[in-house]
Amino acid sequence: MFKSALRIATASVLMTAAMGASAGNSNTEDLEISGVFQEVVTPSLLCPSKTAGNLAGYGESEELGGRVVFLSSDCFAQNGATFTFSNGRFLITTMTGELLFANYSGQAIPTGQGTQAAFNGATFQITGGTGRYAKASGGGNITGTEDLVTAKGTIKLSGKITYK
Repeated sequence: MFKSALRIATASVLMTAAMGASAGNSNTEDLEISGVFQEVVTPSLLCPSKTAGNLAGYGESEELGGRVVFLSSDCFAQNGATFTFSNGRFLITTMTGELLFANYSGQAIPTGQGTQAAFNGATFQITGGTGRYAKASGGGNITGTEDLVTAKGTIKLSGKITYK
């Protein structure tokens, strides 16, 4: 009887320690990434509109350790003067080589200032990454502008990130 109770107590202690070690502490903090990009529009059979936007850019994020570079791809469709982008996927690389993955969607609408369009109702959702961002989550809003002739633009992601 004593041996059984001792085994149960030992197993409980070991399970509690293992759960505590695997749980770790999560960090939740504000996230801001500001940068510039160049977009290239390409045909895509994966998109309902058969058109994709591919972005490459760089920027800064204090929370991610400084300079970041990013690649993204999305499906987009034009309805009058409004561009809707969906099924977007971000790949953000930090200076330490860690990756952050995010999905995004939204619209770009003309600002009335030349060929500039502004992001409207654009959001992102963090889906994971590598290193300390392997199980990252969070999300927020995307703001910025793009010149519809040169396809150059500015972008800012503002939100929250939770990671280990």
